[in-house]
Amino acid sequence: MSTLFTPLQIKSIQLKNRIVVSPMCQYSSQDGYANDWHLVHLGSRAIGGAGLILLEATAVSPEGRITPDDLGLWQDGHVPELKRITSFLEAHGSVPGIQLAHAGRKASHRAPWKDGTALHPGEEGAWTTVAPSALPFQEGGITPVALDEAGIQKVVADFKAATVRALAAGFKVVEIHGAHGYLLHQFYSPLSNHRTDAYGGSFENRVRLLLEVVDSVQEVWPTDYPLLVRLSATDWTPDGWNEEDSVALARLLKEKGVDLIDTSTGGNVPKVRIPVGPGYQVPFAQKIKKEAGIITGAVGMITTPQEAEAIVSSGQADVVLLARELLRDPYFPLHAAKALGVDLEWPEQYQRAKI
Repeated sequence: MSTLFTPLQIKSIQLKNRIVVSPMCQYSSQDGYANDWHLVHLGSRAIGGAGLILLEATAVSPEGRITPDDLGLWQDGHVPELKRITSFLEAHGSVPGIQLAHAGRKASHRAPWKDGTALHPGEEGAWTTVAPSALPFQEGGITPVALDEAGIQKVVADFKAATVRALAAGFKVVEIHGAHGYLLHQFYSPLSNHRTDAYGGSFENRVRLLLEVVDSVQEVWPTDYPLLVRLSATDWTPDGWNEEDSVALARLLKEKGVDLIDTSTGGNVPKVRIPVGPGYQVPFAQKIKKEAGIITGAVGMITTPQEAEAIVSSGQADVVLLARELLRDPYFPLHAAKALGVDLEWPEQYQRAKI
């Protein structure tokens, strides 16, 4: 029996298997709107058999975008095209989820294939970036504006409003993006948060914004729908955020009603040494699962059916999130089932290709 292809029940939502499409920015929107690219890109992964499909980091405000080409949910006009996508995903057996995000000081950049560099003030398309402290991401980078109390409360309100729209758009899972050096990670990491007020200094103060965002989302998100949080379990530097901090935060998030920790690492500090390799982040998911008593997702260079199966069957994590491998092969779940000896149902239109 394959654990990878057993269902997972989270509250009222059942995933048909443990394979999750990790949020992957497509940088293919105009003014935050989804379009045919997103429908085909995401729809292919539903046809391919993924249990849960998480849409890319979707900006809760215009200033929260990584690039001018990011997907958004800061206005009601964004809802209809997203509803078209969620309807298609559900019709083909995948649960639609969305990752809500604010890029903070890593906002206002060009898309990766446009060289990925920061848009400087006064440059066409640029905007003012914000952060917990007026510290650029890297030396010579754009210095953000430190958020004041009103700015912090706007961030909380923006996440709440985007959640209302996510529900209207038909999403059944919401993930709060608290990783990869974006705004919520910037607040909880001591490397990027040098504040001396109620949002800085101690661990309790630095995690405050993330917990307030969770509270605001919980006010409008159905209690029987899953709520996920993505964390960077370590900054990969001795003086930064670490796995023990992540366990402590995961315990608080569990108390708040968060259902799953999507466990990633890094992103808040440039030029750090990361021991990248197959499954290199899995031990962090395992530690959080064991010590915080919450279900977890593992992500990062999981590329084979055997690797994915081993992670969930051994209890290191409850789901695996695949990114690049699902770009290479949208039908990875169908192929993985065959490799693991599981007779998975294929779409009727593709039956002639099932061998």
